[in-house]
Amino acid sequence: MVPLEAPAAGSAAPHDGAAAARKQRAFARRKAFSLFVKAKEVPVAARCAAGGEGVRWRCCRQGFEELSGIHRHVALQHGGDVGQRAAAEGSPADPSGSANGTQGHCRGAPEIAWALPDTSHVGHDDLTSKVGEVLLYYCYCEVKDPEELCAWQKALCQHLHLTGKVRVASEGINGTVGGSKVATNLYIEAMLSHPLFKDILYQEDFKSSAGGAHCFRDLRVGVFKEIVPMGIDPKIVSYKETGIHLSPQEFHKEVEHYLSQAGLGQSDTILLDCRNFYESKIGHFQGCLAPDIRKFSYFPSYVDENLELFKDKRVLMYCTGGIRCERGSAYLRSKAVCREVYQLKGGIHKYLEEFPDGFYRGKLFVFDDRYAICSNEDIISACRYCGALWDQYELCSSQHCRQLVLACPSCRNKGLTACCPVCQEKELKLTSMASGQILKEECDCTRRRLRVPIEDVSQTTLVAGKN
Repeated sequence: MVPLEAPAAGSAAPHDGAAAARKQRAFARRKAFSLFVKAKEVPVAARCAAGGEGVRWRCCRQGFEELSGIHRHVALQHGGDVGQRAAAEGSPADPSGSANGTQGHCRGAPEIAWALPDTSHVGHDDLTSKVGEVLLYYCYCEVKDPEELCAWQKALCQHLHLTGKVRVASEGINGTVGGSKVATNLYIEAMLSHPLFKDILYQEDFKSSAGGAHCFRDLRVGVFKEIVPMGIDPKIVSYKETGIHLSPQEFHKEVEHYLSQAGLGQSDTILLDCRNFYESKIGHFQGCLAPDIRKFSYFPSYVDENLELFKDKRVLMYCTGGIRCERGSAYLRSKAVCREVYQLKGGIHKYLEEFPDGFYRGKLFVFDDRYAICSNEDIISACRYCGALWDQYELCSSQHCRQLVLACPSCRNKGLTACCPVCQEKELKLTSMASGQILKEECDCTRRRLRVPIEDVSQTTLVAGKN
């Protein structure tokens, strides 16, 4: 990834000469890319005549309304032109901040600071290989212009042929993207090189698992109020008030101690799963309390309705990658009822990297077309119909339902493919109805489920210690 600032002249030691030269060339290419895009701008007065008021750039007889569009076009179609221009420039611009330098130009045109990585040395097959990985990451930080960061993310992912979901907000960024190994490496380099994430986002903050672009149906990048939807204004409950982070090793020791005490009925600790019920259903830490909630936005209400449960307790929280615990622990701490609140840094993902056969049993649910990834052979859930051990989710077969269902192959072969009897019956009706006729959406699973369960305080510790 090209650096974001030009090195000061003469600052490199002799043994760093080659690296400094590479940085100089990369910076020159970055500048050339920006100037190339700048040259394709349509003057405001001429935009209507150029093909529409929304057209801001024109190149190769095409009009572009968004920055991500012109970035992608130039990167894919004019890499050679940009390279020649960079070579002709010879050296990077004055880094002093003048109108022709990096900082000054950055203020007027974000292309400089947010250019795309050079892929001219990468073969198309390597960049689009189906054998790859899925990255999971987040970074809480102050984002002054979420729209610009969103545009860059969209252009970056398209440039690298990545699919997935990226949420941008004034409080940071949260992403899960899939692609070839070459593409994901370039993506990480681009993220770490961005000045917004300098010294707060690191290589180890990216969690990876086997997969690729095929794990997602498309690419979705957008600006939201929260980077994880808890439903509480970030200004009211901030990630800055989070619980104490524990490394996987520290968390493992805490869980080991908790289980030994819980077995004797002497524990003052709650091991809290912050995920949704369908996630914890197929995999969780032994002895955990897993709230029967359908969305993370229900978590604050769950805490409010069960404050007595947390009174004077030490709480060990965990989730998939750590992000839900950031705001979840902050909300729990804001209630001032717990003695201490801790959270697993890097989430289950990082824990399983170090303890694949530790205290977490079953599958790890993921929000893509894989639905789950495996670190051990345990199956802790059952088929919804016959009760046989089964943990592979599929969507309910009813056209109007998005619930996940656990139905073993034997039951599926019998036509039992819906999440509940209501949906199963509705599906049969739909197949016999005339096209265009729509039934009212309903689901027995959701209608009968309590939105926020209230735990039995007297029984919680005993039950949790035996899970």
